[in-house]
Amino acid sequence: MKAPAMFLIAATMSLLAAPTRAEEQPTSPHAQHQHGYHEAPAADEPTESERAHIPPDPPQHVMGDMSSERMIELMQMEDDGEYGMILLDQLEWQQLNGADALVWELDAWYGDDYNKIWFETEGERIDGDDEGRIEVMWDRIFSTWWSVQTGLRQDFGQGPTRNWLDFGIQGLAPYFFEIDAALYVGEQGRTSARFSAEYDMLITQRLILQPELEARAFGKDDPENGIGSGLSNIEVGLRLRYEIRREFAPYIGVHWERKFGRTATLARDEGEDASDIVFVAGLHAWF
Repeated sequence: MKAPAMFLIAATMSLLAAPTRAEEQPTSPHAQHQHGYHEAPAADEPTESERAHIPPDPPQHVMGDMSSERMIELMQMEDDGEYGMILLDQLEWQQLNGADALVWELDAWYGDDYNKIWFETEGERIDGDDEGRIEVMWDRIFSTWWSVQTGLRQDFGQGPTRNWLDFGIQGLAPYFFEIDAALYVGEQGRTSARFSAEYDMLITQRLILQPELEARAFGKDDPENGIGSGLSNIEVGLRLRYEIRREFAPYIGVHWERKFGRTATLARDEGEDASDIVFVAGLHAWF
């Protein structure tokens, strides 16, 4: 037999003796893991995820048709539910004119997302004498971030009590500045305006630095209460609080106040400084 024919016969027998591709695949689980081979489940078998999932029991009672109002009531999804809050924004110690002073600023409200009864007070107590303001207002939201307020205000202190009608606006300005501004109309043609702004700077999730600015102005002199017309005073505060809990945060800071114009003159006549800078320590809390 010639050499080419012998070579052809040998090659054919070699191919017949070689194992098939299926026979080359590892069959044991250990061999499959070593070779990176995973057997796919049959099409009619559940996957591992399906085997691990346990479906809930079917409902025992079929829910019948109901109105939207009834569904909202059952699921407690109404957006006109009433709620309330008490915010003790500042309760702090200061030293004013050489005397220890207790200073407070408190807000409280009750109502729904659209209408609330709003109570607000701020003032100071020095040597047993109180001076400050109280306001009771109706708060009505008119946009996502803003609401209007109207109501009554009363100023109290060593001088005569003054009563005012209040027309204000408050809300969250761009860059998260909290704004509170109001105009007041009082007895005997008196007018007044107040503006405040504050901002929470998060140093950490619990340590917060809060700058604050407040300015007041009056339309007429009120010498019995130490007030002159025009820009009366500006207060600037910087407070650093630590929220032990979100509802409870002690703080320290500095507070600067400057009186202007006729108000500054009346303060000097009483032996007081027209400008003060004091250290403060206090508590911020809400319920």
